Amino acid sequence: MTVEKGYVDAPVAPGTNLVEEIRRLKKEKQAVVLAHYYQSGEIQDVADMVGDSLAMAQYAATLTDARIVVVCGVHFMGETARLLCPDKKVLIPDLNAGCSLADSCPPDKFEEFVKAHPGHTVVSYVNTSVGVKALTDVVVTSGNARRVVDSLPADEKIIFGPDRNLGNYINAQTGRRMVLWDGACHVHELFSAEKIAELKAAHPEARVLVHPECKRPLTLMADCVGSTAALLKYAQESDAQEFIVATESGILHEMRRLCPDKTFIPAPPSDSTCGCNDCAYMKLITLEKLYNTLLHEMPVVEVDPALAERARRPIERMLQLS
Repeated sequence: MTVEKGYVDAPVAPGTNLVEEIRRLKKEKQAVVLAHYYQSGEIQDVADMVGDSLAMAQYAATLTDARIVVVCGVHFMGETARLLCPDKKVLIPDLNAGCSLADSCPPDKFEEFVKAHPGHTVVSYVNTSVGVKALTDVVVTSGNARRVVDSLPADEKIIFGPDRNLGNYINAQTGRRMVLWDGACHVHELFSAEKIAELKAAHPEARVLVHPECKRPLTLMADCVGSTAALLKYAQESDAQEFIVATESGILHEMRRLCPDKTFIPAPPSDSTCGCNDCAYMKLITLEKLYNTLLHEMPVVEVDPALAERARRPIERMLQLS
């Protein structure tokens, strides 16, 4: 069996109950499945834990009795789990599940950027390759970025990469003047203030929930700016009944599950009238691929040993600060 296409391309017998088989294989193989909120609902429903990047990293770091960790997310999430679980087999159902934000920051170019700004502490968003993490002093997620930056001395010179929108948001919230790498997430870049204003006019009582990877005009009109976990928490605790959600549409599954009496309206991308904004990479993971990954224990996430220790340290520092 090979993974020439980036995933196990094996036929699944007609009539196979994929959900039951996935649950059976997890038990049989001592495997746990971690899923990001941006995964499809059917993947979230069979996962052992569902969360944002920080929660996934924290969960992976505490695993003790699992033999296999399957990451249903994008590739950098698989790398993070591999760094935190060096004694376990880490799998991802499709190696093609990349990340536009991580791709916007090639390690060689980022290294040049760091060298051009000597004397700066390097703070990198978790949405980066292991090569970028190896050049980093501390990793952050959208959920803890401000807390980590606030923990640094007020006069500390900081490089922040790769997301310019998150970096600009943290600068605005803290008064810092971090030097920003010019990268962005293709999903969050597509949201527009005009589209959200139209939705707000049609739903005047709705609260606006915005991820900090969005552009500044959106964060200024938001009732809540935060990570997927923070947006979910706000929706649960708010007395509002309607919410306009400007982040990847996968989070709506968990929002609707936890708040069945509330209405969640996905903000559309600026160039479309559709009612959602999907990450094509996240949606590459399917039940069929997850089943074949557990069955054949492939594809395996590999990390360059020469980079592993350097890349692990800033992640561990983040977990300590979180």
